[in-house]
Amino acid sequence: MPEAMASPTIKHWLVSKLLMGQSWRSYLKSLLTPFNIIAGIILAVGLPLTFIRFTQGIGAVSNLSNANPWGFWIGVDVLSGVALAAGGFTTGTAFYLFGLKKYQPVVRPAVLTGFLGYFFVVVGLCFDLGRPWRLPYPMLVSYGVTSVMFLVGWHVALYLTVQFIEFSPAIFEWLGLRKVRNWVVKLTIGATVFGAILSTLHQSALGALFLIAPTKLHPLWYSPFLPIFFFISAIAGGMTMVIFESMLSHRIFSRQVSPAQHLQLQEITLGLGKGASAVLFTYFCLKWIGVAHSYSWEWLNTPLGHWFLLEVFGFVLAPCLFLFWASRRNSVGLVRLGAIWAILGVILNRVNVSMIAFNWNQTDRYVPRWSEIAITITIITVGILTFRFMVNRMPVLYHHPAFLGDKNH
Repeated sequence: MPEAMASPTIKHWLVSKLLMGQSWRSYLKSLLTPFNIIAGIILAVGLPLTFIRFTQGIGAVSNLSNANPWGFWIGVDVLSGVALAAGGFTTGTAFYLFGLKKYQPVVRPAVLTGFLGYFFVVVGLCFDLGRPWRLPYPMLVSYGVTSVMFLVGWHVALYLTVQFIEFSPAIFEWLGLRKVRNWVVKLTIGATVFGAILSTLHQSALGALFLIAPTKLHPLWYSPFLPIFFFISAIAGGMTMVIFESMLSHRIFSRQVSPAQHLQLQEITLGLGKGASAVLFTYFCLKWIGVAHSYSWEWLNTPLGHWFLLEVFGFVLAPCLFLFWASRRNSVGLVRLGAIWAILGVILNRVNVSMIAFNWNQTDRYVPRWSEIAITITIITVGILTFRFMVNRMPVLYHHPAFLGDKNH
């Protein structure tokens, strides 16, 4: 009798939780959308490349070498991914620690974006490492406490755990586990404090990785202030990523968001735009302090110097002023445009530091292979699909009606 009752119970759980109340046939039919077709094509290219990577070696799908061990995957998947995932850290700190309650509607989506961002950064690292199975080696076997990589490895692993704790109330609300959910909520403040400390350290530590390569990184990008540059720009990247993510979420999942929340998001977007503008201006000033400190003025009138000026003026100062002007005009649409501009600037900086300005004086210059780019697009696509899967099922953009009176709502 218990076995006879178990089957309908499991079937009901699958239908209600995973299939969103639809039958298998209806659910599979609902998946036939233009976006899913494009995603399917991307996966059809990326998954075979993934198989080749892990069966034939890293050289089968990339142009990485001993002379150029860091390339597209580090610049985009890791350095850019970690910076743009800082939205969870910035909004969580603003809401839980600084008491800025108006940002509550964007906290869970930002934390989920941050959690998935860090998770897929680790996935990207598995592609980049020659021996990916040794990823936990610095944490479990060889404690190289004097290594920056040891610091980054521990902090990313711990922060991934922290973000899971911060997001887990939504998971337990979805599963209807009230007691477990309430217990986890009590950990939120402590987890946020710990997460703020970890984010400050590992964002800056990623910049510190390049301090050991003063002869390999171009003088305009090399600076003893690199850890500060990476941390400040990550704050700007995180804030603008929250603007971008919330814009897409409120359009794609509009049925989950009330008209009042749409209006509230406009105020939040303007506030984040003002904050991002201030952070970008700080970052712009610090970049020139770095140039002055290193006496690198002579390099400005060179081809790479012109590229540096384009980055600093075209993708730091320009979006900074644009966001300030758009915020003063109370134009939500223009603030969102400025946020996209700033996000591109953060990505450009990370690519410059890790690829274009790295090994700048070598004759054997690294150029990514098409398969490297295809694998990165595949990882991003899987991340987007995972985000959509979770938002469609869990109370991320809305309050779960059964938990409205509970703490943290």
